Amino acid sequence: MNITVIGTGYVGLVSGTCFAEMGHDVTCVDVDEEKVSQLSSGEVPIYEPDLDRYFERAREENRLHFTTDLAKGVADAKIVFFALPTPPGEDGSADLSYVLDAAGDVADLLVGETDSEYRIVVNKSTVPVGTGDRVESVFADRGLEIGTEVDVVSNPEFLREGAAVEDFLKPDRVVIGTESDRAAEKMERLYEPFVRQGNPILVVDRRSAEMIKYAANSLLATRISFMNEIANVCERVGADVDKVRLGIGKDHRIGPNFLYAGIGFGGSCFPKDVKALARKGRQEGYDFQILDAVLDVNDQQRRRLAEQAKDYFDGDLAGRRVAIWGLSFKPGTDDTREAPSHVIIDELLDQGADVVGYDPEAIETTRGTFGDQIDYADGKYEAIDDAEALLICTEWHEFRRPDLGTVREHLDNPLVLDGRNLYDPARMAEMGFEYHSVGRPSYAPETNREAIEEAIVENGQP
Repeated sequence: MNITVIGTGYVGLVSGTCFAEMGHDVTCVDVDEEKVSQLSSGEVPIYEPDLDRYFERAREENRLHFTTDLAKGVADAKIVFFALPTPPGEDGSADLSYVLDAAGDVADLLVGETDSEYRIVVNKSTVPVGTGDRVESVFADRGLEIGTEVDVVSNPEFLREGAAVEDFLKPDRVVIGTESDRAAEKMERLYEPFVRQGNPILVVDRRSAEMIKYAANSLLATRISFMNEIANVCERVGADVDKVRLGIGKDHRIGPNFLYAGIGFGGSCFPKDVKALARKGRQEGYDFQILDAVLDVNDQQRRRLAEQAKDYFDGDLAGRRVAIWGLSFKPGTDDTREAPSHVIIDELLDQGADVVGYDPEAIETTRGTFGDQIDYADGKYEAIDDAEALLICTEWHEFRRPDLGTVREHLDNPLVLDGRNLYDPARMAEMGFEYHSVGRPSYAPETNREAIEEAIVENGQP
Protein backbone atom coordinates (compact mmCIF):
# COMPACT_ATOMS: atom_id res chain seq x y z
CA MET A 1 0.00 0.00 0.00
CA ASN A 2 1.17 3.56 -0.71
CA ILE A 3 1.29 5.56 2.51
CA THR A 4 2.22 9.19 3.07
CA VAL A 5 3.38 10.56 6.42
CA ILE A 6 3.34 14.34 6.76
CA GLY A 7 5.93 15.38 9.32
CA THR A 8 9.31 13.75 9.93
CA GLY A 9 9.62 14.41 13.63
CA TYR A 10 9.88 11.69 16.22
CA VAL A 11 6.46 10.11 15.60
CA GLY A 12 6.47 10.61 11.84
CA LEU A 13 9.91 9.13 11.26
CA VAL A 14 9.30 6.09 13.48
CA SER A 15 5.86 5.51 11.93
CA GLY A 16 7.08 5.85 8.35
CA THR A 17 10.05 3.58 8.94
CA CYS A 18 7.98 0.88 10.63
CA PHE A 19 5.27 0.91 7.95
CA ALA A 20 8.04 0.51 5.37
CA GLU A 21 9.46 -2.38 7.38
CA MET A 22 6.11 -4.12 6.92
CA GLY A 23 6.40 -3.84 3.14
CA HIS A 24 4.47 -0.65 2.40
CA ASP A 25 5.75 2.06 0.08
CA VAL A 26 6.09 5.11 2.32
CA THR A 27 6.72 8.74 1.41
CA CYS A 28 7.51 11.14 4.24
CA VAL A 29 6.85 14.83 3.60
CA ASP A 30 8.36 17.76 5.47
CA VAL A 31 8.77 21.49 4.81
CA ASP A 32 12.29 21.47 6.29
CA GLU A 33 14.54 21.15 3.24
CA GLU A 34 17.66 20.54 5.31
CA LYS A 35 16.05 17.69 7.22
CA VAL A 36 14.66 16.10 4.06
CA SER A 37 18.11 16.29 2.47
CA GLN A 38 19.64 14.73 5.57
CA LEU A 39 17.11 11.88 5.61
CA SER A 40 17.38 11.31 1.86
CA SER A 41 21.14 10.88 2.25
CA GLY A 42 20.60 8.20 4.88
CA GLU A 43 21.24 10.17 8.05
CA VAL A 44 18.81 9.70 10.96
CA PRO A 45 18.59 13.00 12.90
CA ILE A 46 17.33 11.53 16.20
CA TYR A 47 18.63 8.84 18.51
CA GLU A 48 16.21 5.95 18.95
CA PRO A 49 17.36 2.34 19.46
CA ASP A 50 17.02 0.17 16.30
CA LEU A 51 15.56 3.00 14.21
CA ASP A 52 18.70 3.39 12.08
CA ARG A 53 18.74 -0.34 11.27
CA TYR A 54 15.15 -0.46 9.98
CA PHE A 55 15.56 2.95 8.32
CA GLU A 56 18.57 1.81 6.30
CA ARG A 57 16.92 -1.44 5.25
CA ALA A 58 13.79 0.37 4.05
CA ARG A 59 15.90 2.81 2.03
CA GLU A 60 18.01 0.04 0.50
CA GLU A 61 14.85 -1.77 -0.58
CA ASN A 62 13.40 1.49 -1.97
CA ARG A 63 10.35 1.51 0.30
CA LEU A 64 11.06 4.74 2.18
CA HIS A 65 11.25 8.13 0.47
CA PHE A 66 11.47 11.75 1.55
CA THR A 67 10.32 14.93 -0.15
CA THR A 68 9.30 18.54 0.45
CA ASP A 69 6.77 18.29 -2.39
CA LEU A 70 3.37 17.62 -0.80
CA ALA A 71 1.67 17.07 -4.18
CA LYS A 72 4.20 14.38 -5.03
CA GLY A 73 3.79 12.79 -1.64
CA VAL A 74 -0.01 12.66 -1.74
CA ALA A 75 -0.45 11.75 -5.40
CA ASP A 76 -0.53 7.95 -5.04
CA ALA A 77 -1.24 7.67 -1.32
CA LYS A 78 -4.15 5.56 -0.11
CA ILE A 79 -3.67 6.68 3.50
CA VAL A 80 -2.22 10.03 4.59
CA PHE A 81 -0.96 10.31 8.17
CA PHE A 82 -0.57 13.63 9.97
CA ALA A 83 2.39 13.38 12.38
CA LEU A 84 2.70 17.07 13.10
CA PRO A 85 3.62 19.05 16.21
CA THR A 86 0.86 20.38 18.47
CA PRO A 87 2.93 22.55 20.84
CA PRO A 88 1.33 24.09 23.93
CA GLY A 89 0.29 27.71 23.79
CA GLU A 90 0.80 30.12 26.68
CA ASP A 91 -2.49 28.99 28.20
CA GLY A 92 -1.58 25.28 27.86
CA SER A 93 -3.93 24.59 24.95
CA ALA A 94 -2.62 22.66 21.95
CA ASP A 95 -1.65 24.70 18.89
CA LEU A 96 -3.45 23.04 15.98
CA SER A 97 -2.18 25.35 13.27
CA TYR A 98 0.19 22.77 11.75
CA VAL A 99 -2.55 20.13 11.59
CA LEU A 100 -5.22 22.43 10.16
CA ASP A 101 -2.83 24.00 7.65
CA ALA A 102 -1.80 20.54 6.44
CA ALA A 103 -5.45 19.52 6.17
CA GLY A 104 -6.16 22.57 4.00
CA ASP A 105 -3.17 21.86 1.76
CA VAL A 106 -4.12 18.21 1.29
CA ALA A 107 -7.76 19.11 0.68
CA ASP A 108 -6.76 21.58 -2.04
CA LEU A 109 -4.71 18.88 -3.76
CA LEU A 110 -7.57 16.37 -3.62
CA VAL A 111 -10.06 18.90 -4.99
CA GLY A 112 -7.71 19.57 -7.90
CA GLU A 113 -7.50 15.91 -8.94
CA THR A 114 -9.28 15.05 -12.19
CA ASP A 115 -9.94 11.45 -11.14
CA SER A 116 -10.53 11.61 -7.40
CA GLU A 117 -10.20 8.37 -5.46
CA TYR A 118 -11.05 7.52 -1.86
CA ARG A 119 -8.43 8.38 0.74
CA ILE A 120 -8.13 8.10 4.48
CA VAL A 121 -6.59 11.03 6.35
CA VAL A 122 -5.30 9.96 9.76
CA ASN A 123 -4.50 12.17 12.73
CA LYS A 124 -1.55 10.51 14.47
CA SER A 125 -0.67 13.79 16.14
CA THR A 126 -1.87 14.18 19.71
CA VAL A 127 -4.83 16.52 19.39
CA PRO A 128 -7.67 17.71 21.65
CA VAL A 129 -11.05 16.06 21.51
CA GLY A 130 -13.00 17.41 18.55
CA THR A 131 -9.97 18.07 16.32
CA GLY A 132 -11.03 15.30 13.94
CA ASP A 133 -14.32 17.13 13.43
CA ARG A 134 -12.44 20.31 12.57
CA VAL A 135 -10.18 18.51 10.10
CA GLU A 136 -13.19 16.84 8.51
CA SER A 137 -14.83 20.25 8.13
CA VAL A 138 -11.78 21.49 6.22
CA PHE A 139 -12.31 18.76 3.63
CA ALA A 140 -16.08 19.20 3.54
CA ASP A 141 -15.73 22.97 3.09
CA ARG A 142 -13.62 22.33 -0.02
CA GLY A 143 -16.51 20.32 -1.46
CA LEU A 144 -15.07 16.85 -0.86
CA GLU A 145 -17.66 14.22 0.02
CA ILE A 146 -17.01 12.65 3.41
CA GLY A 147 -17.24 8.87 3.29
CA THR A 148 -16.96 8.75 -0.50
CA GLU A 149 -13.84 10.75 -1.33
CA VAL A 150 -12.24 11.05 2.09
CA ASP A 151 -12.59 9.90 5.70
CA VAL A 152 -10.82 11.43 8.68
CA VAL A 153 -9.60 8.97 11.32
CA SER A 154 -7.95 9.32 14.73
CA ASN A 155 -5.10 6.86 15.35
CA PRO A 156 -3.18 8.00 18.44
CA GLU A 157 0.38 6.83 19.01
CA PHE A 158 1.56 5.23 22.25
CA LEU A 159 5.31 5.26 21.68
CA ARG A 160 7.80 5.35 24.52
CA GLU A 161 10.95 7.21 23.60
CA GLY A 162 13.80 4.74 23.91
CA ALA A 163 11.49 1.85 22.93
CA ALA A 164 9.47 3.44 20.12
CA VAL A 165 10.38 1.00 17.36
CA GLU A 166 9.49 -1.98 19.52
CA ASP A 167 6.26 -0.28 20.61
CA PHE A 168 5.25 0.40 17.02
CA LEU A 169 6.09 -3.06 15.70
CA LYS A 170 4.55 -4.85 18.70
CA PRO A 171 1.88 -2.53 20.14
CA ASP A 172 -0.07 -3.56 23.23
CA ARG A 173 -3.13 -2.11 21.49
CA VAL A 174 -4.02 -0.14 18.38
CA VAL A 175 -6.75 2.49 18.67
CA ILE A 176 -8.71 3.50 15.58
CA GLY A 177 -11.24 6.30 15.91
CA THR A 178 -13.84 6.46 13.17
CA GLU A 179 -17.55 6.13 12.50
CA SER A 180 -16.85 4.91 8.95
CA ASP A 181 -16.98 1.14 8.43
CA ARG A 182 -15.01 1.56 5.22
CA ALA A 183 -12.18 3.42 6.93
CA ALA A 184 -12.20 1.04 9.89
CA GLU A 185 -11.84 -2.01 7.64
CA LYS A 186 -8.88 -0.52 5.76
CA MET A 187 -7.15 0.62 8.96
CA GLU A 188 -7.63 -2.78 10.59
CA ARG A 189 -6.09 -4.43 7.55
CA LEU A 190 -3.14 -2.04 7.75
CA TYR A 191 -2.42 -2.90 11.39
CA GLU A 192 -3.16 -6.64 11.34
CA PRO A 193 0.51 -7.63 10.81
CA PHE A 194 1.48 -5.69 13.94
CA VAL A 195 -0.88 -7.54 16.30
CA ARG A 196 -0.47 -11.16 15.31
CA GLN A 197 0.37 -12.08 18.89
CA GLY A 198 -3.22 -11.33 19.85
CA ASN A 199 -3.13 -7.76 21.11
CA PRO A 200 -6.34 -5.89 20.26
CA ILE A 201 -7.26 -3.40 17.58
CA LEU A 202 -9.88 -1.18 19.22
CA VAL A 203 -12.27 0.57 16.87
CA VAL A 204 -14.08 3.39 18.67
CA ASP A 205 -15.67 6.68 17.74
CA ARG A 206 -13.24 9.42 16.79
CA ARG A 207 -13.72 11.61 19.86
CA SER A 208 -13.16 8.68 22.22
CA ALA A 209 -9.93 7.82 20.40
CA GLU A 210 -8.70 11.38 20.87
CA MET A 211 -9.57 11.24 24.56
CA ILE A 212 -7.88 7.85 25.06
CA LYS A 213 -4.49 9.36 24.23
CA TYR A 214 -4.84 12.26 26.65
CA ALA A 215 -6.35 10.09 29.37
CA ALA A 216 -3.53 7.53 29.15
CA ASN A 217 -0.73 10.08 29.36
CA SER A 218 -2.45 12.06 32.09
CA LEU A 219 -3.01 8.96 34.23
CA LEU A 220 0.63 7.89 33.87
CA ALA A 221 1.76 11.39 34.80
CA THR A 222 -0.60 11.30 37.79
CA ARG A 223 1.00 8.07 39.06
CA ILE A 224 4.44 9.68 38.84
CA SER A 225 3.42 12.80 40.75
CA PHE A 226 1.50 10.73 43.30
CA MET A 227 4.55 8.59 44.07
CA ASN A 228 6.73 11.67 44.33
CA GLU A 229 4.31 13.05 46.91
CA ILE A 230 4.46 9.73 48.77
CA ALA A 231 8.26 9.87 48.62
CA ASN A 232 8.34 13.36 50.10
CA VAL A 233 6.19 12.20 53.01
CA CYS A 234 8.34 9.07 53.44
CA GLU A 235 11.37 11.25 54.05
CA ARG A 236 9.54 13.11 56.79
CA VAL A 237 8.24 10.05 58.61
CA GLY A 238 11.26 7.77 58.19
CA ALA A 239 9.71 5.34 55.68
CA ASP A 240 11.42 3.98 52.56
CA VAL A 241 9.62 4.71 49.29
CA ASP A 242 11.20 1.69 47.58
CA LYS A 243 9.56 -0.63 50.09
CA VAL A 244 6.29 1.27 49.82
CA ARG A 245 6.43 0.92 46.03
CA LEU A 246 6.94 -2.84 46.27
CA GLY A 247 4.09 -3.16 48.73
CA ILE A 248 1.50 -1.32 46.71
CA GLY A 249 2.75 -2.56 43.32
CA LYS A 250 1.88 -6.14 44.29
CA ASP A 251 -1.77 -5.13 44.49
CA HIS A 252 -3.17 -6.35 41.16
CA ARG A 253 -5.52 -3.36 41.06
CA ILE A 254 -2.52 -1.02 41.02
CA GLY A 255 0.41 -2.85 39.42
CA PRO A 256 4.10 -1.92 39.55
CA ASN A 257 4.52 0.45 36.59
CA PHE A 258 5.15 4.19 36.95
CA LEU A 259 5.53 3.98 40.73
CA TYR A 260 9.20 4.99 40.90
CA ALA A 261 9.94 8.14 42.86
CA GLY A 262 12.30 10.64 41.30
CA ILE A 263 12.65 14.21 40.07
CA GLY A 264 9.53 14.32 37.95
CA PHE A 265 8.51 13.70 34.36
CA GLY A 266 9.51 15.51 31.20
CA GLY A 267 9.62 14.85 27.47
CA SER A 268 7.43 15.85 24.59
CA CYS A 269 4.21 14.15 25.74
CA PHE A 270 3.35 14.14 29.43
CA PRO A 271 3.78 17.86 30.26
CA LYS A 272 2.13 19.02 27.04
CA ASP A 273 -0.74 16.54 27.13
CA VAL A 274 -1.60 17.08 30.80
CA LYS A 275 -1.70 20.85 30.23
CA ALA A 276 -3.82 20.43 27.11
CA LEU A 277 -6.36 18.17 28.81
CA ALA A 278 -6.62 20.49 31.81
CA ARG A 279 -7.12 23.41 29.44
CA LYS A 280 -9.77 21.52 27.47
CA GLY A 281 -11.62 20.85 30.71
CA ARG A 282 -11.64 24.55 31.55
CA GLN A 283 -12.91 25.38 28.07
CA GLU A 284 -15.80 23.03 28.71
CA GLY A 285 -16.51 24.59 32.10
CA TYR A 286 -14.82 21.87 34.17
CA ASP A 287 -11.99 22.50 36.64
CA PHE A 288 -9.62 19.51 36.34
CA GLN A 289 -8.16 19.85 39.83
CA ILE A 290 -6.24 16.57 39.81
CA LEU A 291 -4.29 17.51 36.70
CA ASP A 292 -3.51 20.97 38.05
CA ALA A 293 -2.07 19.28 41.14
CA VAL A 294 -0.09 16.81 39.00
CA LEU A 295 1.57 19.71 37.19
CA ASP A 296 2.26 21.65 40.40
CA VAL A 297 3.87 18.62 42.07
CA ASN A 298 5.96 17.92 39.00
CA ASP A 299 7.18 21.50 38.79
CA GLN A 300 8.30 21.39 42.42
CA GLN A 301 9.89 17.97 42.05
CA ARG A 302 12.00 18.96 39.05
CA ARG A 303 13.66 21.70 41.13
CA ARG A 304 14.41 19.38 44.03
CA LEU A 305 18.10 18.62 43.44
CA ALA A 306 19.02 22.25 42.83
CA GLU A 307 17.31 23.20 46.08
CA GLN A 308 19.11 20.40 47.96
CA ALA A 309 22.46 21.58 46.60
CA LYS A 310 21.69 25.15 47.60
CA ASP A 311 20.71 24.06 51.12
CA TYR A 312 23.85 21.93 51.50
CA PHE A 313 26.08 24.90 50.69
CA ASP A 314 24.12 27.25 52.96
CA GLY A 315 22.57 29.11 50.05
CA ASP A 316 25.87 29.90 48.33
CA LEU A 317 26.47 28.09 45.04
CA ALA A 318 28.41 30.92 43.41
CA GLY A 319 31.54 29.57 41.74
CA ARG A 320 30.96 26.00 42.92
CA ARG A 321 31.46 23.30 40.30
CA VAL A 322 28.41 21.03 40.04
CA ALA A 323 28.38 17.92 37.84
CA ILE A 324 25.24 16.57 36.17
CA TRP A 325 24.96 12.92 35.11
CA GLY A 326 22.11 12.63 32.60
CA LEU A 327 20.76 15.40 30.38
CA SER A 328 17.99 13.69 28.39
CA PHE A 329 14.55 13.50 29.99
CA LYS A 330 14.84 9.70 30.15
CA PRO A 331 17.37 7.03 29.13
CA GLY A 332 17.38 5.68 25.59
CA THR A 333 16.85 9.03 23.84
CA ASP A 334 18.60 12.30 23.07
CA ASP A 335 15.37 14.23 23.69
CA THR A 336 15.75 17.01 26.26
CA ARG A 337 12.31 18.60 25.94
CA GLU A 338 10.99 19.45 29.42
CA ALA A 339 13.90 17.46 30.89
CA PRO A 340 14.22 17.80 34.68
CA SER A 341 17.98 18.18 34.20
CA HIS A 342 17.44 21.37 32.21
CA VAL A 343 15.21 22.84 34.91
CA ILE A 344 17.91 21.99 37.45
CA ILE A 345 20.65 23.51 35.29
CA ASP A 346 18.64 26.73 34.95
CA GLU A 347 18.31 26.92 38.74
CA LEU A 348 22.02 26.23 39.28
CA LEU A 349 23.06 28.87 36.75
CA ASP A 350 20.76 31.41 38.41
CA GLN A 351 22.63 30.70 41.65
CA GLY A 352 26.01 31.29 39.99
CA ALA A 353 27.19 27.67 39.94
CA ASP A 354 29.66 26.37 37.36
CA VAL A 355 27.85 23.43 35.73
CA VAL A 356 29.37 20.54 33.79
CA GLY A 357 27.14 17.93 32.17
CA TYR A 358 27.54 14.47 30.71
CA ASP A 359 25.07 12.26 28.84
CA PRO A 360 25.66 9.32 26.48
CA GLU A 361 23.41 10.81 23.77
CA ALA A 362 22.06 14.24 24.69
CA ILE A 363 25.16 16.47 24.70
CA GLU A 364 24.36 18.15 21.39
CA THR A 365 20.66 18.70 22.12
CA THR A 366 21.65 20.23 25.46
CA ARG A 367 24.26 22.38 23.77
CA GLY A 368 21.48 23.66 21.53
CA THR A 369 19.71 24.98 24.65
CA PHE A 370 22.54 26.19 26.88
CA GLY A 371 25.39 26.79 24.44
CA ASP A 372 28.55 27.68 26.33
CA GLN A 373 26.74 28.54 29.57
CA ILE A 374 27.80 25.13 30.87
CA ASP A 375 30.72 22.77 30.23
CA TYR A 376 30.34 19.37 28.57
CA ALA A 377 32.36 16.29 29.49
CA ASP A 378 33.41 13.36 27.32
CA GLY A 379 32.68 10.81 30.02
CA LYS A 380 31.06 10.37 33.41
CA TYR A 381 34.30 10.46 35.38
CA GLU A 382 35.62 13.47 33.45
CA ALA A 383 32.40 15.29 34.39
CA ILE A 384 33.08 15.00 38.12
CA ASP A 385 36.72 16.16 38.07
CA ASP A 386 37.06 18.63 40.96
CA ALA A 387 33.28 18.92 41.30
CA GLU A 388 31.84 19.75 44.71
CA ALA A 389 28.57 17.90 44.01
CA LEU A 390 27.28 15.21 41.67
CA LEU A 391 23.60 15.38 40.68
CA ILE A 392 22.11 12.31 38.96
CA CYS A 393 19.21 13.25 36.70
CA THR A 394 18.77 10.38 34.22
CA GLU A 395 19.00 6.66 34.92
CA TRP A 396 21.21 5.60 32.00
CA HIS A 397 22.63 2.10 32.46
CA GLU A 398 26.21 3.33 32.64
CA PHE A 399 25.34 5.37 35.74
CA ARG A 400 23.90 2.39 37.62
CA ARG A 401 27.17 0.71 38.58
CA PRO A 402 30.09 3.14 38.46
CA ASP A 403 33.36 2.46 40.23
CA LEU A 404 32.70 4.33 43.45
CA GLY A 405 36.37 4.46 44.32
CA THR A 406 36.97 6.38 41.10
CA VAL A 407 33.99 8.63 41.85
CA ARG A 408 35.46 9.45 45.27
CA GLU A 409 38.84 10.22 43.75
CA HIS A 410 37.43 12.62 41.16
CA LEU A 411 34.97 14.50 43.37
CA ASP A 412 36.47 17.38 45.31
CA ASN A 413 33.63 17.01 47.82
CA PRO A 414 31.79 13.64 48.17
CA LEU A 415 28.23 14.99 47.83
CA VAL A 416 25.91 12.88 45.64
CA LEU A 417 22.30 13.95 45.09
CA ASP A 418 20.55 11.07 43.35
CA GLY A 419 17.31 12.01 41.62
CA ARG A 420 16.75 8.47 40.33
CA ASN A 421 17.48 6.33 43.43
CA LEU A 422 20.21 4.31 41.73
CA TYR A 423 22.33 3.40 44.76
CA ASP A 424 21.97 1.87 48.20
CA PRO A 425 22.00 4.68 50.80
CA ALA A 426 23.68 2.67 53.56
CA ARG A 427 26.50 1.52 51.31
CA MET A 428 27.04 5.02 49.96
CA ALA A 429 27.36 6.33 53.52
CA GLU A 430 29.67 3.44 54.39
CA MET A 431 31.96 4.56 51.59
CA GLY A 432 32.06 8.11 52.84
CA PHE A 433 29.58 9.84 50.54
CA GLU A 434 27.09 12.46 51.64
CA TYR A 435 24.27 10.80 49.75
CA HIS A 436 20.66 11.90 49.39
CA SER A 437 18.01 10.24 47.23
CA VAL A 438 14.23 10.58 46.87
CA GLY A 439 11.94 9.20 49.56
CA ARG A 440 14.60 7.02 51.22
CA PRO A 441 16.56 7.38 54.46
CA SER A 442 19.81 9.32 54.35
CA TYR A 443 22.78 8.10 56.37
CA ALA A 444 25.64 10.17 57.70
CA PRO A 445 28.87 9.36 55.87
CA GLU A 446 31.38 7.07 57.55
CA THR A 447 34.14 9.19 59.06
CA ASN A 448 36.73 6.48 59.70
CA ARG A 449 39.12 6.86 56.74
CA GLU A 450 40.49 3.34 57.09
CA ALA A 451 36.96 1.90 57.04
CA ILE A 452 36.12 3.98 53.97
CA GLU A 453 39.17 2.76 52.07
CA GLU A 454 38.41 -0.84 52.98
CA ALA A 455 34.81 -0.42 51.82
CA ILE A 456 35.95 1.05 48.51
CA VAL A 457 38.32 -1.86 47.88
CA GLU A 458 35.71 -4.42 48.89
CA ASN A 459 32.59 -2.84 47.33
CA GLY A 460 33.86 -0.82 44.34
CA GLN A 461 30.29 -0.96 42.99
CA PRO A 462 27.15 0.52 44.59
